[in-house]
Amino acid sequence: MGSNPLDTKKDYQNYVDQKSPNSPILKNCFNAFWVGGLICSIGQIIMDICASKGLDTQISGTIVSIILIGISAFLTGLNIFNKIGKFAGAGSLVPITGFANSIVSPAMEYKSEGYVMGVGGKMFTVAGPVLVFGISASIIVGFIYLIFNTQTVPLV
Repeated sequence: MGSNPLDTKKDYQNYVDQKSPNSPILKNCFNAFWVGGLICSIGQIIMDICASKGLDTQISGTIVSIILIGISAFLTGLNIFNKIGKFAGAGSLVPITGFANSIVSPAMEYKSEGYVMGVGGKMFTVAGPVLVFGISASIIVGFIYLIFNTQTVPLV
C-alpha cells in the first residue's frame, strides 16, 4: 500500500495500452464510408424506381424506409447484418438500417423468455432510449418554436 496512486494509474494505463489492439482508423473510416454509401445508394435506387412509377417524394421516401428496414431486419435474423456491422461499423448503423437492427437483435436474443416478456419486453432496450429522447426533444423544440414564432398561430 505504499505505492503512489498515480504510479498505479500509470501502470494500469500502460497495461491497457499493451493489451488493447490498435484500431486501423483509416481502414475503418473507408469501410464505413463505402458501406454507408452503398446502403444510401440502394435507397436512392428504390426512390428512383418509385419516382419512375409516378409516386410522389413523400410516398417514395416511406417506401424506401420500409424496404430498408425490412431488409436489415431480415439480414439481422440471418445473422448477416451483424457481420456487416462488424466490418462497416457506423456505416451500417447510422442509416435507418441500424435502427431496425437495434430492435430485432434484442428481440431475437430474448425470444426464449417468451413473446411477451422476452420479445415484447426487451426489443426496445437499445432503441427505446433513442425513441424517448427523440420524441421528447421534438416536443420541446416544437414548443420553443411555438413560443418564439413571430407569426400568429391559430389555436383552432
